[in-house]
Amino acid sequence: MYTNMVRIRKFEVKLTDCFTKGMLAGNIHTSVGQEATAVGACKALEKRDFIAATHRGHGHCIAKGAKTDIMMAELFGKVTGYCRGKGGSMHVADVSLGILGANGIVGAGIPIATGSGLTSKIKGTDEVTLAFFGDSASNQGTFHESINMAAAWKLPVVYLCENNQYGVSVNIHTVTNTDTIAVRAKAYDIPGVTVDGNNPLEVYEAVKKAVEYAREGNGPSLVECMTFRMRGHYEGDPAAYRPKEVTEEWRKKDPIDTFRAYLLNQSIDEKELIAIEEEMDKEIEAANQFAQESPYPDASEVTLDVYVSDNERSVAR
Repeated sequence: MYTNMVRIRKFEVKLTDCFTKGMLAGNIHTSVGQEATAVGACKALEKRDFIAATHRGHGHCIAKGAKTDIMMAELFGKVTGYCRGKGGSMHVADVSLGILGANGIVGAGIPIATGSGLTSKIKGTDEVTLAFFGDSASNQGTFHESINMAAAWKLPVVYLCENNQYGVSVNIHTVTNTDTIAVRAKAYDIPGVTVDGNNPLEVYEAVKKAVEYAREGNGPSLVECMTFRMRGHYEGDPAAYRPKEVTEEWRKKDPIDTFRAYLLNQSIDEKELIAIEEEMDKEIEAANQFAQESPYPDASEVTLDVYVSDNERSVAR
């Protein structure tokens, strides 16, 4: 867990450095400060299970098994990326890893995950699908419609809210008349729980319970992970809408720092943790070099993967 949390942090810190230097097209949304939620949740899943990520989905994908070099190439628009450079930061996908795709539309992954759960139900297989979404997405119709359907049909889906308390600049408590998002589970008579999203072990235990519940045919659960994004909504956003004292208070709860302290308290040798950190530095530098040296897609690929028939699918991929 610590390795993956550090891997995600260093990956995104490198991305912000490249972005500020004008090396990336478009924009990026980082999950710095939210690593424990992604890692704890995906640790509770089996390889055969699926996730639907968000526009802030780098951590989700890496935690589910995506390689940092192929991820980095995708974000740089290179042909060696997961989507051959066409998905970019907000649309990384690899179904073979159970990654149904990140999504630039708020709340759009929720019905996709529900459809995936329905597929498993119809096929009689035991995969579980987990939908990551933010607190503001819980005010979207997709949230309520999807959970209602999943509850009525007992679909194997775990709805995981990463409550970082802000939808762009809007504090969730100014637009929602409940203290938590998890309490909304009562409306659909499904389990709902709120946990410390900065503690990967607590996230793991809660999601593991929800996954087992779903795999046994009992239907969906709602897991809310309280966390905080340490950077702005997008890279370059000064986040002036958030009180500085609130940000500083959450900085003291940095999931990597606190988990590191926990491991040391559990008699883990600090040299082992330092070795992990150094190893991740090398991995991310190698990933960056791979992305820089990879070619851009040829212009002839502009129509590839737009439409594909059954007999062409293997060629297109």
